[in-house]
Amino acid sequence: MGSRFFRGTALLAMFLAVAAVAMTLLVNTTSLGEHPWLRVFFSVSALNFTLRASVPLILGALCGILCERTGIVNIGIEGMMLAGAFAAFVAKTSTNDWPLLASLLFGVGASLAVGGAMGLLHALFSIRYRMDQIISGTVLIILAAGISAYLFDRDAVAEGKFGAIALPGLSQIPVFGEVFFSNPPLTYLALLLVVVVHVALFSSRWGVRTRACGEHPRAADTVGIDVNRFRYVNTMLGGMLAGLAGGFLVLEAVGQFQEGMTAGRGFISLAAMIFGNWMPFGATAAALLFGYTQALQNELLLAGITTVPRQFVSMIPYVVTIVVVSGFVGRVRPPAAEGKVYETESGSE
Repeated sequence: MGSRFFRGTALLAMFLAVAAVAMTLLVNTTSLGEHPWLRVFFSVSALNFTLRASVPLILGALCGILCERTGIVNIGIEGMMLAGAFAAFVAKTSTNDWPLLASLLFGVGASLAVGGAMGLLHALFSIRYRMDQIISGTVLIILAAGISAYLFDRDAVAEGKFGAIALPGLSQIPVFGEVFFSNPPLTYLALLLVVVVHVALFSSRWGVRTRACGEHPRAADTVGIDVNRFRYVNTMLGGMLAGLAGGFLVLEAVGQFQEGMTAGRGFISLAAMIFGNWMPFGATAAALLFGYTQALQNELLLAGITTVPRQFVSMIPYVVTIVVVSGFVGRVRPPAAEGKVYETESGSE
């Protein structure tokens, strides 16, 4: 694809992700598997858990890319995820008597709609009312946490969730088949969206205009691009992806809703976006690395590691996130017009 698509930290994230997958293949197909510690770090179950843990991070990172590539800072991904999760839960519990597939698809639609509405709200605050975009994102997080906690019916139970679909032929491939080709539909959809967003962002007229709005909005306006319209649309699309990430937690991963169930995934998604240099494949690789830290936490606990307090093991994903962001944030370049309100020559929005 060229160095303009994969550079700096994005390339590093992709290299580390590929190296981890290669090690898993070697450990599970060669004599390296005889070493207990290698099996803890590179087992098939660890890779499976990595992918499941990475899906909401991937969708959240794509949300951030769509918003920030067009110039809107979005730290409210956490709130959009939580709102999408709650909407999916309400939709699912309200339609438990429907056929399972129809009920699940309705839940997906609800998560997309509410996520898009949260994106529109963020765009209104940021563009029309010129609110500081960091404050606007914080408001979304507080809003989603408050409303979901207040309206949550603890007696409601969502019945059923998406099951795995094994792709014929591909699912029989050793190691890779079990990990990548025997997954529920939202996992496949998330991986497909990475390709779609990348191609659209770098190989379409919409993508060129999106990046122009985030880099040189005045120049974009000069050639007739409606900068703020692009920002509205992309922030809504990003919100839909974040809402879908929340829907994944309820409809495919956990199966139920819990207060605050996003548990910082929105912020980890932001870290993945930054580490991935605002590029879909780079952010996906970074999300997989963060997902691996969660899988490692799980594998260490299952292995009965008792010499280290459980709380310290549970801190691993968040410590890694802090180290990565603090270590690489000065080595990446965000879109030049990120966070800057744009006013047209006439002053209209």
